[in-house]
Amino acid sequence: MTAPAEILDCRGQRCPLPVIAAARRLPELPVGTVVRVLADDPAAAVDLPAWCRMRGQEFLGTITGPDGPAFDIRRRH
Repeated sequence: MTAPAEILDCRGQRCPLPVIAAARRLPELPVGTVVRVLADDPAAAVDLPAWCRMRGQEFLGTITGPDGPAFDIRRRH
């Protein structure tokens, strides 16, 4: 798995704020960049992969670590 180039800390934010944060930040980064979204809202586990599918971005997976749930996304275009 590719290490994230950037981490968006969305812990404590409720749906749809983690998705909005990713949608705003991803276009500012080079294609191929991996962003890790820290999000403890249970809806993020469904919302972020769905957003990736709808927007043509690559959902790399869910990571459970000391900072809580995290979701890795790679910018595809």
